[in-house]
Amino acid sequence: MDKLLTERINEFLDKAKTAFSEEDYLAVKFACEFGANAHEGQKRVSGEDYFTHPVAVATILLDMGLDPDTVIAGLLHDVIEDTGVTEEELKNKFGSSISNMVEAVTKLTRINFNSTEVEQAENIRKLFFAMAKDIRVLLVKLADRLHNMRTLDSLPPEKQEKKSRETLDIYAPLAGRLGISWIKCEMEDLSMKYLYPEDYAYLDEKLADQRDARMKLVNKVADELSAQLKDLNMKFEIKGRPKHYYSIYKKMKNQHKTFEQIYDLVAVRVIVENIGDCYTVLGIIHSMWKPIPGRFKDYIASPKPNMYQSLHTTIVTNFGQVFEIQIRTFEMNRVAEYGIAAHWRYKEGTTGPVSDFDRKLGFIKEVMDVQGDLKDSLEFIDTLKDSVSTNEIYVFTPKGDVFDLPIGATCIDFAYRVHSEVGNKCIGVRVNNKMTPVGTVLQNGDVVEVITSNNAKGPSRDWVKYATTPAAKAKIRSFFKKQMKEENIKLGKEMLEKEAKRKGYNLPDLMAPAYLKLIIERYKFSDVDDMFASIGYGGIKTNQILFKLIDFYKKSQEANAPVLPNAPEQNNSVKKRRAHSGILIDGYDDFLIRLARCCNPVPGDKIIGYISRGCGVTVHRADCPNIANMEKERLMSAKWANHDDSMYNAPVYVECENKGTMIASITGAMVNLGLQMSSFSAQPNKANDRLQIQMGLEIKNSGDLDQAIKKLGGLKGVITVERGLRS
Repeated sequence: MDKLLTERINEFLDKAKTAFSEEDYLAVKFACEFGANAHEGQKRVSGEDYFTHPVAVATILLDMGLDPDTVIAGLLHDVIEDTGVTEEELKNKFGSSISNMVEAVTKLTRINFNSTEVEQAENIRKLFFAMAKDIRVLLVKLADRLHNMRTLDSLPPEKQEKKSRETLDIYAPLAGRLGISWIKCEMEDLSMKYLYPEDYAYLDEKLADQRDARMKLVNKVADELSAQLKDLNMKFEIKGRPKHYYSIYKKMKNQHKTFEQIYDLVAVRVIVENIGDCYTVLGIIHSMWKPIPGRFKDYIASPKPNMYQSLHTTIVTNFGQVFEIQIRTFEMNRVAEYGIAAHWRYKEGTTGPVSDFDRKLGFIKEVMDVQGDLKDSLEFIDTLKDSVSTNEIYVFTPKGDVFDLPIGATCIDFAYRVHSEVGNKCIGVRVNNKMTPVGTVLQNGDVVEVITSNNAKGPSRDWVKYATTPAAKAKIRSFFKKQMKEENIKLGKEMLEKEAKRKGYNLPDLMAPAYLKLIIERYKFSDVDDMFASIGYGGIKTNQILFKLIDFYKKSQEANAPVLPNAPEQNNSVKKRRAHSGILIDGYDDFLIRLARCCNPVPGDKIIGYISRGCGVTVHRADCPNIANMEKERLMSAKWANHDDSMYNAPVYVECENKGTMIASITGAMVNLGLQMSSFSAQPNKANDRLQIQMGLEIKNSGDLDQAIKKLGGLKGVITVERGLRS
């Protein structure tokens, strides 16, 4: 054991000895020794002993005030995945509580996945299932991810970007949903550092230049306020807190402001003993300085769903400086920093959240309620992202209950957010006491009353169009799946017949028992009626089934056609010949090769070939999701040859602000890179006032494409840049 690891273990154990009883401390110490032995000889990419990572994770959990079992799970969270320790051995030594947590955060390394994206989706789905049973699983995972983000420098750029994007999209919002603000803020800032390095460096320089001056102003405000509060014999603390980088970045992007136009870069926090003192302090502040109208928020009377409570007001000082001031109790401050961890109790060997956690963590139940109808793991991730979104509005019931929804949510989303039955029995909606169409987009602070009737027949199929949240859409589809099976069967059959006819086929010709058996097995339908019903209620797309049936039908018509050309005999080596497309196919000569339109591979991409009867070999990107549905025996290894100066078309999707200068900026950027566009279309999205651009770029290789995407992503006003097109 090297010196650095020994020092970190000793520091950790010293903290644990102070935090726990003697018995619990000895259990933690034993786990530490066990983990160190299990990981002995393993190194991180940085060159450090691997066990420095589990110790760091456990230290984070210890600092959050969590129970010994959770801290031990942090120490051992990688032993099943990365060492020879089995689940059974872990259970025997540490009990089922700890072993279950460790198993839950263990990646699904033993399962073959079609792509890294699907793998990560399955990992997160598994984590969420475990989290629903024991929320501590997520706390361990958050601590694990936080330390990985702190040590991201040692990884290659592509992995830095991948982990940062995943952290920003999933883990930081989850931390925010649990009210653990310091983890959320640190994750966001670290993600920004790798995803938007130029913007991060810019803010870092700007804030560094002004840090001393701003803190002097903070201290001046604090001193003036302290003088007033001391006269009241009130127990209080006043702290200055600079806003984290990503918060400033989002404000600049969303509000189209420059750095110089962001005034509340520093917040002053006043912490007092009780709620009455909070409002007393608010009155004093407003008597001392001028409050800015419309910038007061009372999260004490109406707490956020993640348990956050505080008074927020923005004032202009006598010397012209704008400050945000937050006022809260000591208990509220503890909850604001540690969220769910602040309310955790540990007593007589049992753990569990306090009594109101079911309400506070309603988003878990919401996701679990709909997950059964989500066969696709990627669809599950979309639902999860929606449920933990930080881009939210707060909407009230007439009784004053508050619900959080993503920006752009409609009345239908709200109805299903309250409860599935409220949505299913909805016959009308009042917003701010006015009857309103169910597809109306809600605004922050709206009071929404859903009118229900027990005689309601259920939702309209059109409601799926009005719903914006994946959870609401899934609940509507679930209704039609469960309540209207016969109608769905009839509708699904009609939809399949119509689409088959449109493509020139007679459906009965495609419905051979052998074909249907393969379809049922592939999509895990119970029978043919279940397949029709799934099409009818929207659980699966018509063309997903139809294309498979047509493919099976074509194969039967080509029974006498050779599947493969005869392979030439070779002497202990595989013959490789350059195809006219600049692609090498191992083992066979003179194949007709075409590039798949679904993923548009370009030189530099990892590729794979798929033998299409009568059409030669279709070349896909190795990570193309369509490969999952292909016959493995028809897949062939492929790679790019040392190609010439041939040009390839690469589709790119851009979403940006809807401003007149954006198209010129985007096209000008491509001209500066020396890239020609084979196609270009722009469509405004009225729902969010954004411009959606789809274009084709003429490139030589993936390096050109990466350069173009990077250039586009750096343009002011550009929100999203993706490879490929959106339908």
